[in-house]
Amino acid sequence: MVRSVLQRQLSRDPGLEVVGTAPDPYQARDLIAQLRPDVLTLDIEMPRMDGITFLKRLMQHYPMPVVIVSSIAERGGAMALEALAAGAFDAVCKPDSAVAIAEMGAALCATVKAAHAARARPVRPLPSLPPRPGRPAAARVPRAPGHSNRSILAIGASTGGTVALETIITALPADTPGTVITQHMPPTFTRSLAERLDARSQMEVREAEDGDDLVPGLALIAPGDHHLIVQRDGARYQVRVKDGPRVNNFRPSVDVMFQSVAQAAGRHAVGVILTGMGGDGARGLLEMKNAGAHTLAQNRETCVVFGMPKVAIELGAVMEIVPIDGMAEAIGGAVAGLDEERAGALP
Repeated sequence: MVRSVLQRQLSRDPGLEVVGTAPDPYQARDLIAQLRPDVLTLDIEMPRMDGITFLKRLMQHYPMPVVIVSSIAERGGAMALEALAAGAFDAVCKPDSAVAIAEMGAALCATVKAAHAARARPVRPLPSLPPRPGRPAAARVPRAPGHSNRSILAIGASTGGTVALETIITALPADTPGTVITQHMPPTFTRSLAERLDARSQMEVREAEDGDDLVPGLALIAPGDHHLIVQRDGARYQVRVKDGPRVNNFRPSVDVMFQSVAQAAGRHAVGVILTGMGGDGARGLLEMKNAGAHTLAQNRETCVVFGMPKVAIELGAVMEIVPIDGMAEAIGGAVAGLDEERAGALP
């Protein structure tokens, strides 16, 4: 039933042609060899072989853009992130009814088209990275590290961002300034993303809760379907998690987060915009730059979709354009520059 509804939804778009459907990976393998499709949509839980195993084999022998269409169940969210790390282009929630699937048709069509447009730059699978050894609870959120509480790191991303974020966050030291992240993802997926990054990083990474203090060594991810806002409370920063209207058709919105950081932290912030469709975050990054923050963007060559960084660069919001493998080092340099410039007075 789901395959039938998805086929109808995709076929209604004049820019798309569904060349085949398959009930399991073995039939899909034969159809891919025969039909040579440009893009594959793939479920995770299927008969005879799970989608993760099939994806890894596909990327070895016939790499192509793959859009995961997964259940919104908690296990599905974690497995969708594993698929993204294995090289999938993006993940779309699969609702639990045909009516809801029909409602998501436009979003799925847009994602498939973006995957097709990006096929010349397939997603690079991440190397296997074992979880880091357990950290003492007291060491997970340092309260008096080398960096003061005055600096903030803000990162925004969309399509391809989960892999980019893992590349960056796992390379940052434990005393990195308090970090806020907005990644366009559904609610369950953002929780799974936080858990995955936390297990592999020197920083503590978790999904933000309303009223959390932002301190060095802690990275907070905006919960899916909620905006994340940074506010100043005396000498400390706090995050607020709010509903609010969609901005640039997104909730959470990178623009909302960047704009709040510009107001709360001014020149004591570093802003980073990563791979993603559209232009969300570009205007907010410009506000950060105008407020004195140091701003960076991922370069075209390493973006899965060079949309958000491109718009930010065209607006004049970006001070440095950096490949993803060099972004953690560039962030470290920018933070060191903030520390050198700071004379002691808060903005």
